[in-house]
Amino acid sequence: MERVEPMTLFGYEKLQAEVKNLKEVKRPRVVKDIEEALEHGDLKENAEYHAAKENQRIIDSRLAELATFLGCAKIVDPSELDHVKVSFGSTIIMTDVKTDEVFSYTIVGGSESNPDKGLISFGSPLAKQLLGKEEGDEVVIALPNGKKTFEIDEVKYQEIVFECD
Repeated sequence: MERVEPMTLFGYEKLQAEVKNLKEVKRPRVVKDIEEALEHGDLKENAEYHAAKENQRIIDSRLAELATFLGCAKIVDPSELDHVKVSFGSTIIMTDVKTDEVFSYTIVGGSESNPDKGLISFGSPLAKQLLGKEEGDEVVIALPNGKKTFEIDEVKYQEIVFECD
């Protein structure tokens, strides 16, 4: 089965910008660093050469990773989806039934996730346990510190704020 990575247009453009920066800025800079280090002679004891080669390896590895990720990308506009049930782009407001603590999460693409801001990856264990649920559902979620029961108070679409300027 072909792997699909859902993401918003924002996430796709963010990854494209990273590829462009790596190809047009960082990689040419590291190639220049390698050329300069080669001028210093003996490669066995040339720390600048080895550091530059390691940087090149890291950049090339990231470019390959991004190419694979973007190749699987499926741009989804969450505003066009029905959010009666939890799906990509849904914002879920839920309450811990024991503590009455309220949590809010929005399901986004893996490259867009930021748990500190309530943006969780579509592929995360928490999102997988929430997908398909509806308002009023009680759901037992396995968390690293044990299982907790939540009631889903609301499932809705609201504009996703990825970064604050």
